[in-house]
Amino acid sequence: MLEKDLEELVWKVQSFNTEFHDVEVKEAHVDCPKKLYDTISAFSNNAGGGIILFGLKESAGFEVVGVYDAADLQKKIVAQCKQMQPVVRAVFTCCKMDGHIVVAAEIPEIDIADKPCFYTGKGRLTGSYIRVGDSDEPMTEYEIYSYDAFRKKYQDDIRVVERLAFSMLDKTKLDKYTISLKDRKPKLAMMSIKEIYELMGVTRGGTPTLAGMLMFGKYPQGYFPQLCVTAVVVPGEEIGETGSLGERFVDNKRIDGTLPEMLDEAVRFVHKNMAIKTIVDKETGKRSDRTEYPLEAVREIILNALIHRDYSVHTEGMPVQILLYKNRLEIKNPGGIYGRFKIDNIGKVQPDTRNPVIATMMEDLGLTENRYSGIPTIYRAMKDAGLKKPEFIDARGGFTVTLSNVLDRITEEEPTYLKGRDILAFCKEPRTRAEIANYVGLKTAYHATQKYIIPLLDAGKLVMTLPEKPKSKHQKFVSK
Repeated sequence: MLEKDLEELVWKVQSFNTEFHDVEVKEAHVDCPKKLYDTISAFSNNAGGGIILFGLKESAGFEVVGVYDAADLQKKIVAQCKQMQPVVRAVFTCCKMDGHIVVAAEIPEIDIADKPCFYTGKGRLTGSYIRVGDSDEPMTEYEIYSYDAFRKKYQDDIRVVERLAFSMLDKTKLDKYTISLKDRKPKLAMMSIKEIYELMGVTRGGTPTLAGMLMFGKYPQGYFPQLCVTAVVVPGEEIGETGSLGERFVDNKRIDGTLPEMLDEAVRFVHKNMAIKTIVDKETGKRSDRTEYPLEAVREIILNALIHRDYSVHTEGMPVQILLYKNRLEIKNPGGIYGRFKIDNIGKVQPDTRNPVIATMMEDLGLTENRYSGIPTIYRAMKDAGLKKPEFIDARGGFTVTLSNVLDRITEEEPTYLKGRDILAFCKEPRTRAEIANYVGLKTAYHATQKYIIPLLDAGKLVMTLPEKPKSKHQKFVSK
């Protein structure tokens, strides 16, 4: 980073009076911190890496106090980076602020093929960390396994279920599948049934696989009780809120069966518990029903959860969850984003497939296209329904999709203008960045500054109360 960027980063930390997901502050006024391993590991494993800032005193509101010796500090940080596996190559930037030297160490994200980065003094299982909020947390055994699963290409969906007899697979379902296969893939028509089962992953060495059981089993949950779907309807906007009669759930169901059966039943559950509005066309007078959430989007999300959830031994005790709240629908599945895919790429590029055999089986049965059209379909369905965009959250060991039932009444071009006009009225009295952020409903003052305050300053509609100190944490803004 440039010195100017470092100065702005210091200002951001001071303005918000906090560290961030990708920024850690260390004082280093007397000596180099002895144990930076946790943070170095966490940032190396963090999407986009992170920055360690030296020379600020957190207990004094992140006041600039400077580092004891910039050259020696960098030398000792490099020494700690060399004790990581793989070795971390930090990039340093120094600048002088308020008469003191501040140092930034940029820790780059390592390639997923090398993750997790860990401190060799503790070992891989206890020396691997991940960034959670503004803290460094030890990785769980499952999180470490997830990296191994991608790097070594584990195929958990075709692991053998030793105690499952072939007789526990439904012959009718298997026959339908093989007929579909032969129709779609003529080269398989000359093979024997047993050869097809082995080739397509239904069996391995004659023993049914997990995929075979989940797709064609007579009752898969007899072997893995939690490989199911749990669905609940909450009377309020959060778990724990109760209805007028004190009920915690309006509806509550455990959904069992094969993956196709659970898909159908889960969609029916959501449809049954959704609000339905009757719309009358003013021109034709025709009546039509509109569901609270587009069923097309609901089906795609549930389908994705069942296909792309983690089926390893680490998560076989966790079901897919459907939570229908008063203001939103949440669908959660065990297992975060898989492979090199980033959450910012959702709907733009095709991700790595965690369970290719299950995905192919669903495609062969005509239940999915397996062309990564699902996410674009969800976006389009929500837009056509006039609802807000879906929200995707990749958390530790889990993935959540949230659909809001709030109408998206403002176009993408309008918010800055409308919020800007409101801000001008609000700022008839001097307001801080934090006050403006809270007023427009943003979580951070930084986003309010970038999206609203700076454009209004540039337009001459807002002025600073301390123009000679634009970055002061005491800065306020007032409308002209």
